[in-house]
Amino acid sequence: MSENPSSLPWYARPTARKWTCAPPTAKAHPFHTALPDYAPTPLRELPALAAEFGVARVFVKDESARLGLPAFKALGASWAIHRILAERENGTVADSARAPLCLVTATDGNHGRAVARMARQLGQRAHVFVPEGVHPAAVAAIEGEGAEVTAVAGSYDAAVRGAADAAGAPGALLIQDTAWDGYEEIPALIVEGYETLFAEVDAQLAAAGAEYPSLVAVPVGVGSLAQAAVTHYRGRPDTTAGPPPALLSVEPEAAACVLASLRAGRLTSVTTGVTAMAGLNCGTPSSLAWPVLRDGLDAAVAVSEVAGAAAERDLAALGVPSGPCGAASLAGVRAALSGAGSAERRGELGLGPASTVVLISTEGTAANPSRAERTREGPI
Repeated sequence: MSENPSSLPWYARPTARKWTCAPPTAKAHPFHTALPDYAPTPLRELPALAAEFGVARVFVKDESARLGLPAFKALGASWAIHRILAERENGTVADSARAPLCLVTATDGNHGRAVARMARQLGQRAHVFVPEGVHPAAVAAIEGEGAEVTAVAGSYDAAVRGAADAAGAPGALLIQDTAWDGYEEIPALIVEGYETLFAEVDAQLAAAGAEYPSLVAVPVGVGSLAQAAVTHYRGRPDTTAGPPPALLSVEPEAAACVLASLRAGRLTSVTTGVTAMAGLNCGTPSSLAWPVLRDGLDAAVAVSEVAGAAAERDLAALGVPSGPCGAASLAGVRAALSGAGSAERRGELGLGPASTVVLISTEGTAANPSRAERTREGPI
Protein backbone atom coordinates (compact mmCIF):
# COMPACT_ATOMS: atom_id res chain seq x y z
CA MET A 1 0.00 0.00 0.00
CA SER A 2 1.12 3.60 -0.43
CA GLU A 3 0.32 7.03 0.85
CA ASN A 4 0.31 9.93 -1.55
CA PRO A 5 3.62 11.80 -1.99
CA SER A 6 1.73 15.10 -2.42
CA SER A 7 -0.88 16.71 -0.21
CA LEU A 8 -3.78 14.89 -1.92
CA PRO A 9 -5.70 12.67 0.55
CA TRP A 10 -4.90 9.35 -1.11
CA TYR A 11 -4.48 5.66 -0.35
CA ALA A 12 -3.51 2.90 -2.78
CA ARG A 13 -3.21 -0.87 -2.59
CA PRO A 14 -2.77 -2.21 -6.16
CA THR A 15 -2.61 -5.82 -4.94
CA ALA A 16 -6.38 -5.56 -4.38
CA ARG A 17 -6.82 -6.54 -8.04
CA LYS A 18 -5.65 -10.03 -7.10
CA TRP A 19 -8.24 -10.43 -4.35
CA THR A 20 -11.36 -12.44 -5.18
CA CYS A 21 -14.68 -13.08 -3.49
CA ALA A 22 -17.89 -14.99 -4.06
CA PRO A 23 -19.85 -13.66 -7.04
CA PRO A 24 -22.91 -11.53 -6.34
CA THR A 25 -26.39 -12.98 -6.50
CA ALA A 26 -28.09 -12.56 -9.85
CA LYS A 27 -31.62 -12.40 -8.40
CA ALA A 28 -32.11 -8.64 -8.17
CA HIS A 29 -31.57 -7.86 -11.86
CA PRO A 30 -34.54 -9.96 -13.13
CA PHE A 31 -36.71 -8.46 -10.38
CA HIS A 32 -35.85 -4.92 -11.45
CA THR A 33 -36.32 -5.60 -15.16
CA ALA A 34 -39.85 -6.85 -14.42
CA LEU A 35 -40.89 -3.57 -12.75
CA PRO A 36 -43.22 -1.49 -14.93
CA ASP A 37 -41.05 1.65 -14.82
CA TYR A 38 -37.70 -0.11 -15.31
CA ALA A 39 -35.24 0.93 -18.00
CA PRO A 40 -31.44 0.76 -17.95
CA THR A 41 -29.95 4.14 -17.11
CA PRO A 42 -27.67 5.62 -19.81
CA LEU A 43 -23.95 4.94 -20.06
CA ARG A 44 -22.72 8.14 -21.71
CA GLU A 45 -19.37 8.31 -23.49
CA LEU A 46 -17.43 11.56 -22.98
CA PRO A 47 -14.45 11.85 -25.38
CA ALA A 48 -13.45 15.20 -23.86
CA LEU A 49 -12.70 13.49 -20.55
CA ALA A 50 -10.80 10.70 -22.31
CA ALA A 51 -8.56 13.35 -23.87
CA GLU A 52 -8.11 15.06 -20.51
CA PHE A 53 -7.17 11.82 -18.74
CA GLY A 54 -4.97 10.45 -21.54
CA VAL A 55 -7.00 7.24 -21.91
CA ALA A 56 -8.90 5.65 -24.78
CA ARG A 57 -12.49 6.02 -23.57
CA VAL A 58 -14.42 7.46 -20.62
CA PHE A 59 -18.03 6.56 -19.82
CA VAL A 60 -20.36 8.00 -17.18
CA LYS A 61 -23.16 5.86 -15.75
CA ASP A 62 -25.94 8.43 -15.46
CA GLU A 63 -28.26 7.62 -12.53
CA SER A 64 -30.28 10.84 -12.78
CA ALA A 65 -33.51 8.93 -13.55
CA ARG A 66 -33.80 5.51 -11.95
CA LEU A 67 -37.22 3.87 -11.43
CA GLY A 68 -38.88 7.27 -11.40
CA LEU A 69 -36.47 8.82 -8.89
CA PRO A 70 -33.35 10.98 -9.42
CA ALA A 71 -30.78 8.58 -7.94
CA PHE A 72 -29.61 4.97 -7.90
CA LYS A 73 -30.93 4.31 -4.38
CA ALA A 74 -34.24 2.89 -5.62
CA LEU A 75 -32.38 -0.25 -6.75
CA GLY A 76 -31.42 -1.26 -3.23
CA ALA A 77 -34.56 -0.11 -1.46
CA SER A 78 -36.94 -1.81 -3.90
CA TRP A 79 -35.14 -5.16 -3.76
CA ALA A 80 -34.72 -5.21 0.03
CA ILE A 81 -38.32 -4.23 0.73
CA HIS A 82 -39.61 -6.73 -1.82
CA ARG A 83 -37.62 -9.54 -0.21
CA ILE A 84 -38.58 -8.64 3.35
CA LEU A 85 -42.29 -8.36 2.56
CA ALA A 86 -42.16 -11.65 0.66
CA GLU A 87 -40.61 -13.34 3.68
CA ARG A 88 -43.36 -11.98 5.93
CA GLU A 89 -46.08 -13.16 3.58
CA ASN A 90 -44.54 -16.64 3.60
CA GLY A 91 -43.98 -16.63 7.36
CA THR A 92 -45.81 -18.45 10.10
CA VAL A 93 -47.09 -15.44 12.03
CA ALA A 94 -50.68 -15.09 10.86
CA ASP A 95 -51.09 -11.33 11.29
CA SER A 96 -47.65 -10.30 10.03
CA ALA A 97 -48.58 -10.50 6.36
CA ARG A 98 -51.78 -8.48 6.78
CA ALA A 99 -50.79 -5.64 9.12
CA PRO A 100 -49.11 -2.70 7.31
CA LEU A 101 -45.57 -2.05 8.40
CA CYS A 102 -43.93 1.26 9.17
CA LEU A 103 -40.68 1.26 7.22
CA VAL A 104 -38.15 3.35 9.15
CA THR A 105 -34.88 4.74 7.84
CA ALA A 106 -32.33 7.55 8.13
CA THR A 107 -31.21 9.52 5.11
CA ASP A 108 -29.49 12.55 3.66
CA GLY A 109 -32.17 12.52 0.95
CA ASN A 110 -32.14 9.90 -1.79
CA HIS A 111 -32.34 6.66 0.20
CA GLY A 112 -35.14 7.98 2.38
CA ARG A 113 -37.17 9.07 -0.62
CA ALA A 114 -36.67 5.66 -2.25
CA VAL A 115 -37.89 3.88 0.90
CA ALA A 116 -40.86 6.25 1.14
CA ARG A 117 -41.76 5.68 -2.54
CA MET A 118 -41.69 1.91 -2.14
CA ALA A 119 -43.73 2.07 1.07
CA ARG A 120 -46.40 4.15 -0.66
CA GLN A 121 -46.55 1.87 -3.68
CA LEU A 122 -46.85 -1.25 -1.52
CA GLY A 123 -49.44 0.08 0.92
CA GLN A 124 -47.01 0.47 3.84
CA ARG A 125 -46.13 3.51 5.96
CA ALA A 126 -42.73 5.22 6.14
CA HIS A 127 -40.94 7.21 8.83
CA VAL A 128 -37.73 8.93 7.73
CA PHE A 129 -35.12 10.53 9.99
CA VAL A 130 -32.96 13.31 8.54
CA PRO A 131 -29.86 14.96 10.05
CA GLU A 132 -29.19 18.65 10.43
CA GLY A 133 -28.55 20.52 7.21
CA VAL A 134 -30.79 18.52 4.88
CA HIS A 135 -32.28 21.03 2.46
CA PRO A 136 -36.03 21.76 2.82
CA ALA A 137 -36.54 20.70 -0.81
CA ALA A 138 -35.19 17.23 -0.02
CA VAL A 139 -37.43 16.97 3.04
CA ALA A 140 -40.43 18.11 0.98
CA ALA A 141 -39.69 15.43 -1.64
CA ILE A 142 -39.72 12.72 1.04
CA GLU A 143 -42.92 14.08 2.58
CA GLY A 144 -44.40 14.20 -0.91
CA GLU A 145 -44.12 10.41 -0.97
CA GLY A 146 -46.39 10.29 2.09
CA ALA A 147 -43.69 9.69 4.68
CA GLU A 148 -43.44 11.12 8.18
CA VAL A 149 -40.14 13.01 8.52
CA THR A 150 -38.30 13.59 11.80
CA ALA A 151 -35.39 16.03 11.89
CA VAL A 152 -32.53 15.05 14.20
CA ALA A 153 -30.26 17.56 15.90
CA GLY A 154 -26.95 16.11 14.79
CA SER A 155 -25.10 14.24 12.04
CA TYR A 156 -26.16 11.44 9.72
CA ASP A 157 -24.86 8.93 12.28
CA ALA A 158 -27.18 10.51 14.87
CA ALA A 159 -30.11 10.17 12.44
CA VAL A 160 -29.27 6.48 12.00
CA ARG A 161 -29.37 6.00 15.77
CA GLY A 162 -32.73 7.76 15.93
CA ALA A 163 -34.16 5.57 13.19
CA ALA A 164 -32.84 2.40 14.83
CA ASP A 165 -34.49 3.40 18.13
CA ALA A 166 -37.81 4.15 16.41
CA ALA A 167 -37.72 0.81 14.61
CA GLY A 168 -38.02 -0.91 17.97
CA ALA A 169 -41.71 -0.01 18.11
CA PRO A 170 -44.33 -2.67 17.27
CA GLY A 171 -45.04 -2.86 13.55
CA ALA A 172 -41.87 -0.94 12.60
CA LEU A 173 -39.04 -2.24 10.45
CA LEU A 174 -35.67 -0.60 9.85
CA ILE A 175 -34.65 -0.35 6.16
CA GLN A 176 -31.13 1.06 6.49
CA ASP A 177 -28.34 1.00 3.92
CA THR A 178 -25.58 0.78 6.50
CA ALA A 179 -24.82 -2.22 8.69
CA TRP A 180 -23.52 -2.77 12.20
CA ASP A 181 -23.12 -5.81 14.44
CA GLY A 182 -26.50 -7.49 14.68
CA TYR A 183 -28.03 -5.57 11.76
CA GLU A 184 -26.83 -7.00 8.48
CA GLU A 185 -29.62 -8.83 6.63
CA ILE A 186 -31.37 -5.79 5.14
CA PRO A 187 -28.16 -3.87 4.30
CA ALA A 188 -26.97 -7.01 2.50
CA LEU A 189 -30.17 -7.08 0.45
CA ILE A 190 -29.72 -3.41 -0.43
CA VAL A 191 -26.21 -4.14 -1.69
CA GLU A 192 -27.62 -7.03 -3.74
CA GLY A 193 -30.02 -4.57 -5.34
CA TYR A 194 -27.17 -2.37 -6.51
CA GLU A 195 -25.76 -5.25 -8.57
CA THR A 196 -28.25 -4.33 -11.30
CA LEU A 197 -26.33 -1.11 -11.97
CA PHE A 198 -23.07 -2.95 -12.67
CA ALA A 199 -24.75 -5.67 -14.73
CA GLU A 200 -26.09 -2.88 -16.93
CA VAL A 201 -22.62 -1.35 -17.25
CA ASP A 202 -21.20 -4.66 -18.48
CA ALA A 203 -23.88 -5.00 -21.14
CA GLN A 204 -23.63 -1.37 -22.22
CA LEU A 205 -19.85 -1.45 -22.57
CA ALA A 206 -20.12 -4.57 -24.70
CA ALA A 207 -22.78 -2.93 -26.88
CA ALA A 208 -20.50 0.10 -27.33
CA GLY A 209 -17.59 -2.10 -28.41
CA ALA A 210 -15.58 -0.86 -25.44
CA GLU A 211 -12.80 -2.67 -23.67
CA TYR A 212 -13.48 -4.00 -20.18
CA PRO A 213 -12.88 -1.09 -17.79
CA SER A 214 -9.42 -0.45 -16.42
CA LEU A 215 -10.81 1.83 -13.72
CA VAL A 216 -14.23 2.23 -12.09
CA ALA A 217 -14.73 5.23 -9.78
CA VAL A 218 -17.51 5.11 -7.18
CA PRO A 219 -18.68 7.85 -4.78
CA VAL A 220 -18.74 6.60 -1.18
CA GLY A 221 -20.87 7.45 1.84
CA VAL A 222 -21.09 4.39 4.12
CA GLY A 223 -19.67 2.23 1.32
CA SER A 224 -22.61 0.04 0.25
CA LEU A 225 -22.45 0.95 -3.44
CA ALA A 226 -18.67 0.49 -3.40
CA GLN A 227 -19.22 -2.89 -1.74
CA ALA A 228 -21.48 -3.84 -4.64
CA ALA A 229 -18.80 -2.68 -7.09
CA VAL A 230 -16.07 -4.73 -5.40
CA THR A 231 -18.31 -7.81 -5.24
CA HIS A 232 -19.22 -7.46 -8.91
CA TYR A 233 -15.69 -6.99 -10.24
CA ARG A 234 -13.83 -9.25 -7.78
CA GLY A 235 -16.43 -12.01 -7.89
CA ARG A 236 -16.34 -12.70 -11.63
CA PRO A 237 -15.94 -16.45 -12.30
CA ASP A 238 -13.37 -15.79 -15.04
CA THR A 239 -11.42 -12.93 -16.60
CA THR A 240 -12.09 -13.63 -20.28
CA ALA A 241 -13.56 -10.13 -20.65
CA GLY A 242 -10.31 -8.61 -19.45
CA PRO A 243 -8.18 -8.21 -16.32
CA PRO A 244 -9.94 -6.95 -13.19
CA PRO A 245 -10.34 -3.16 -13.10
CA ALA A 246 -8.90 -0.87 -10.48
CA LEU A 247 -11.64 0.32 -8.12
CA LEU A 248 -11.43 3.86 -6.73
CA SER A 249 -13.60 5.16 -3.89
CA VAL A 250 -14.24 8.91 -3.75
CA GLU A 251 -15.33 10.85 -0.64
CA PRO A 252 -15.57 14.50 0.37
CA GLU A 253 -12.70 15.74 2.51
CA ALA A 254 -15.31 16.65 5.13
CA ALA A 255 -16.39 13.01 5.57
CA ALA A 256 -13.67 10.62 4.43
CA CYS A 257 -14.44 7.69 6.73
CA VAL A 258 -13.44 4.94 4.27
CA LEU A 259 -10.13 6.63 3.51
CA ALA A 260 -9.46 6.99 7.25
CA SER A 261 -10.36 3.33 7.81
CA LEU A 262 -8.07 2.13 5.02
CA ARG A 263 -5.20 4.18 6.39
CA ALA A 264 -5.78 2.88 9.92
CA GLY A 265 -6.30 -0.71 8.81
CA ARG A 266 -9.51 -0.94 10.84
CA LEU A 267 -13.05 0.41 10.71
CA THR A 268 -12.77 4.02 11.84
CA SER A 269 -15.30 6.78 12.48
CA VAL A 270 -14.59 10.42 11.65
CA THR A 271 -16.23 13.66 12.69
CA THR A 272 -18.02 14.98 9.63
CA GLY A 273 -18.06 18.58 8.45
CA VAL A 274 -20.02 20.64 5.95
CA THR A 275 -20.20 19.42 2.36
CA ALA A 276 -22.43 19.93 -0.66
CA MET A 277 -22.02 16.17 -1.25
CA ALA A 278 -24.82 15.49 1.22
CA GLY A 279 -25.31 11.82 0.45
CA LEU A 280 -21.61 11.18 1.12
CA ASN A 281 -21.58 13.02 4.45
CA CYS A 282 -21.22 9.88 6.56
CA GLY A 283 -18.88 9.40 9.49
CA THR A 284 -18.76 5.60 9.81
CA PRO A 285 -18.45 2.91 7.12
CA SER A 286 -20.97 0.10 7.04
CA SER A 287 -19.61 -2.85 9.01
CA LEU A 288 -20.81 -5.15 6.23
CA ALA A 289 -18.99 -3.15 3.56
CA TRP A 290 -15.77 -2.58 5.46
CA PRO A 291 -14.05 -6.00 5.08
CA VAL A 292 -14.88 -6.02 1.36
CA LEU A 293 -13.58 -2.49 0.84
CA ARG A 294 -10.46 -3.18 2.91
CA ASP A 295 -9.50 -6.14 0.74
CA GLY A 296 -10.96 -5.20 -2.65
CA LEU A 297 -10.47 -1.46 -3.17
CA ASP A 298 -7.39 -0.44 -5.12
CA ALA A 299 -7.44 3.18 -4.06
CA ALA A 300 -9.32 5.85 -2.15
CA VAL A 301 -9.28 9.62 -2.51
CA ALA A 302 -10.95 12.54 -0.77
CA VAL A 303 -11.89 15.60 -2.81
CA SER A 304 -12.43 19.23 -1.93
CA GLU A 305 -15.64 21.21 -2.29
CA VAL A 306 -14.02 23.29 -5.02
CA ALA A 307 -13.08 20.16 -6.99
CA GLY A 308 -16.56 18.73 -6.55
CA ALA A 309 -18.23 21.92 -7.75
CA ALA A 310 -15.98 22.07 -10.83
CA ALA A 311 -16.79 18.45 -11.69
CA GLU A 312 -20.51 19.13 -11.34
CA ARG A 313 -20.29 22.10 -13.72
CA ASP A 314 -18.16 20.21 -16.21
CA LEU A 315 -20.51 17.24 -16.36
CA ALA A 316 -23.45 19.59 -16.90
CA ALA A 317 -21.59 21.23 -19.78
CA LEU A 318 -21.03 17.77 -21.29
CA GLY A 319 -24.74 16.92 -21.04
CA VAL A 320 -24.74 14.82 -17.86
CA PRO A 321 -27.16 16.15 -15.20
CA SER A 322 -25.15 15.12 -12.16
CA GLY A 323 -25.64 16.28 -8.59
CA PRO A 324 -22.76 16.88 -6.17
CA CYS A 325 -22.50 13.24 -5.05
CA GLY A 326 -22.56 11.88 -8.58
CA ALA A 327 -19.96 14.38 -9.77
CA ALA A 328 -17.59 13.23 -7.01
CA SER A 329 -16.42 10.34 -9.19
CA LEU A 330 -15.13 12.77 -11.83
CA ALA A 331 -13.55 14.96 -9.16
CA GLY A 332 -11.79 11.92 -7.70
CA VAL A 333 -10.33 10.63 -10.96
CA ARG A 334 -9.31 14.15 -11.95
CA ALA A 335 -7.54 14.64 -8.61
CA ALA A 336 -5.76 11.29 -8.93
CA LEU A 337 -4.51 11.98 -12.45
CA SER A 338 -3.28 15.55 -12.00
CA GLY A 339 -0.83 17.44 -9.82
CA ALA A 340 2.19 16.28 -7.90
CA GLY A 341 2.50 12.50 -7.70
CA SER A 342 0.02 11.89 -10.54
CA ALA A 343 2.41 9.69 -12.52
CA GLU A 344 2.80 7.37 -9.55
CA ARG A 345 -0.96 7.34 -8.93
CA ARG A 346 -1.63 6.58 -12.61
CA GLY A 347 0.71 3.61 -12.31
CA GLU A 348 -1.01 2.40 -9.14
CA LEU A 349 -4.34 2.50 -10.98
CA GLY A 350 -2.85 0.71 -13.98
CA LEU A 351 -3.95 3.34 -16.49
CA GLY A 352 -2.48 3.79 -19.97
CA PRO A 353 -3.45 5.19 -23.38
CA ALA A 354 -5.62 2.14 -24.17
CA SER A 355 -7.58 2.22 -20.90
CA THR A 356 -11.35 2.55 -20.47
CA VAL A 357 -12.60 4.47 -17.42
CA VAL A 358 -16.13 4.27 -15.96
CA LEU A 359 -17.43 6.99 -13.63
CA ILE A 360 -20.54 6.22 -11.58
CA SER A 361 -22.71 9.35 -11.31
CA THR A 362 -25.09 8.34 -8.53
CA GLU A 363 -27.66 11.15 -8.71
CA GLY A 364 -29.11 13.82 -10.94
CA THR A 365 -29.55 17.50 -10.30
CA ALA A 366 -33.19 16.93 -9.34
CA ALA A 367 -31.93 15.08 -6.25
CA ASN A 368 -30.47 18.34 -4.95
CA PRO A 369 -31.35 22.03 -5.08
CA SER A 370 -29.08 24.34 -7.02
CA ARG A 371 -25.69 25.18 -5.61
CA ALA A 372 -26.90 28.76 -5.06
CA GLU A 373 -29.85 27.45 -3.03
CA ARG A 374 -27.55 25.24 -0.96
CA THR A 375 -25.41 28.26 -0.16
CA ARG A 376 -28.42 30.35 0.78
CA GLU A 377 -30.32 27.75 2.77
CA GLY A 378 -27.45 25.75 4.22
CA PRO A 379 -25.64 22.53 3.32
CA ILE A 380 -27.49 19.33 2.51
